Amino acid sequence: MKRSYVGVILLCIILFLCIVCTQKAVNAYYFDQYRTVIVYAVMNMLLFPTAIMIYRRERDVE
Repeated sequence: MKRSYVGVILLCIILFLCIVCTQKAVNAYYFDQYRTVIVYAVMNMLLFPTAIMIYRRERDVE
């Protein structure tokens, strides 16, 4: 069950982008920029399922 480095690196990048989007959404909410909050929240909601798909694909590789 050897993992490919490409999948692991891609998963790390996507999870890092999730953290960045969450931080930017919180910061925009603090400064009352609600449209920006919605944009970052939607980006976060799209990135997390993508990370789950990559994880499942990498987990099932034999």
